Amino acid sequence: MGEFLATASVITIVLSGIALLAGVFLIRGGRREAHMRSMLTATVLATLFLVFYLAKVAIGYTKVWTGPAEWRVWYLALLATHTLMAALNVPLALVALWYARKGLLAAGSLARVREVPAAAVAFARHRAWVRWTVPVWLYVAVTGWIIYVVLEKYGAVRG
Repeated sequence: MGEFLATASVITIVLSGIALLAGVFLIRGGRREAHMRSMLTATVLATLFLVFYLAKVAIGYTKVWTGPAEWRVWYLALLATHTLMAALNVPLALVALWYARKGLLAAGSLARVREVPAAAVAFARHRAWVRWTVPVWLYVAVTGWIIYVVLEKYGAVRG
């Protein structure tokens, strides 16, 4: 069960990163509705990741570094930055989503965002937050995959 949860968690966080990138490209192309769907997909996948990850930890399935000693410091540095950024990403993403929702509610529809001043303000704040959120989220997705791959080769299940 632990191996399934580990694999499911890395798949969902990588897919959330891909959906996030798709959302960035969609909004740059002016496709607001597709962007919104992509970002909601990224959020659902990231939430599933968290559920799978916490379930894995709850059942006691963890892997420890057993690789070359000279690589251990680099692995631990990567793990530390990944963990810190993952914790930081949660409030960043929630605030960004909150401003997007606030803007959508104010506008009534994505087509009216520029027409409604309160919506324009909310989406301006949303954009300000995502300038930080997107790079952090992508870092977490990429380093999560790297950590998973490294532990597949150099990790041992803690017993």
